[in-house]
Amino acid sequence: MSLNETPQGERLHIGIFGRRNAGKSSLLNALTGQDIAVVSDVKGTTTDPVYKAMELLPIGPVVFIDTAGIDDDSVLGGLRIAKTEKVLRKTDIALLVVDAEEGISDEDKLLIADFEELGVKHLVVYNKSDLNNSQLGEFNVSCITGKNIHELKEKIAEMGKEKENERRLIADLISANDVVILVIPIDKAAPKGRLILPQQQAIRDILEAGAIPVVTREVEFSETLKKLKAPPALVITDSQAFAKVSRETPAEIPLTSFSILMARYKGILESAARAAKTLDTIQDGDRILISEGCTHHRQCDDIGTVKFPKWIKQYTQKEPVFEFTSGTEFPNDLSGYKLIIHCGGCMLNSREMIYREHLARKAGVPMTNYGVAISYMQGILDRCLEPCEELVLQ
Repeated sequence: MSLNETPQGERLHIGIFGRRNAGKSSLLNALTGQDIAVVSDVKGTTTDPVYKAMELLPIGPVVFIDTAGIDDDSVLGGLRIAKTEKVLRKTDIALLVVDAEEGISDEDKLLIADFEELGVKHLVVYNKSDLNNSQLGEFNVSCITGKNIHELKEKIAEMGKEKENERRLIADLISANDVVILVIPIDKAAPKGRLILPQQQAIRDILEAGAIPVVTREVEFSETLKKLKAPPALVITDSQAFAKVSRETPAEIPLTSFSILMARYKGILESAARAAKTLDTIQDGDRILISEGCTHHRQCDDIGTVKFPKWIKQYTQKEPVFEFTSGTEFPNDLSGYKLIIHCGGCMLNSREMIYREHLARKAGVPMTNYGVAISYMQGILDRCLEPCEELVLQ
């Protein structure tokens, strides 16, 4: 997969924060070696976040995000700061840019507190050190002279490399030469001419593990099993085909879904499994939020807005109230919901998914995901969690 094809959710997100005119845009340009962001002496030049994808060796594809100044008190400043706060939700590494002549401000201290509360790795970068020769911190840089820019990039790479070694989608669950069957329905909801992102990522991770992916539709699944000389090490299905695939998969063959693996990959599987039990307590009028991390054209049989409400009503025999969000939209106030059901989150990075789960937990609202909820309602969640080894629903 080339740099330009790397999904946004798979890039290391490096956010650049600070006050107006601290030199955030200049630092972005210096780090990327390109004039990406507009640089001006006028405060508040950066309004909307500026994203720049690039290759940062040795960790690979990253995305730098330049944000608006956190001290903007204009009428539009509140909106800009709100967008900056959204960037923080998805930030893996935060660079707090401080004017070396002015030092750390109260706004900077509040940002540092936010980083620490959310567990975001961060560095304080003192810019304009060509105008101030004092050593104020670990990183004193100059975007004009290039002082310590290379060293800063190396430090970012070191911090990012630690993150990259943390997780795999499937590879750590299988061994070389294992056969893994991937069940992929091709129906009107499937994108024409391509596979969806979790399916692509699963195939790639299986190949990188030296294992053998076998791809089939649910209608040919039973015949595919018969043609194998030995049972597969794992069956991974689209969650919507769970009913048929689980019936046709012998009990001794491990079974799970792309969505369950994605919950594990994004770091929310354990809480999602616990949250699924909330489906047993749904009452008439309870508010349920169904949230998707991407935006797409809604079809007449859309899983989020059509299928899930129908499945939940059938399972609970109740009439809850359903609300929907998509893309980057996610409510800050979740207190009125009984349950949140999220998609697999393939278009969101782990930091964003963990942040959403963090918001839900603070509000006391359980959050599960599509695959976990479907398998729970079909009575097979225990079985579908077994391949994940470390987690069995109690």
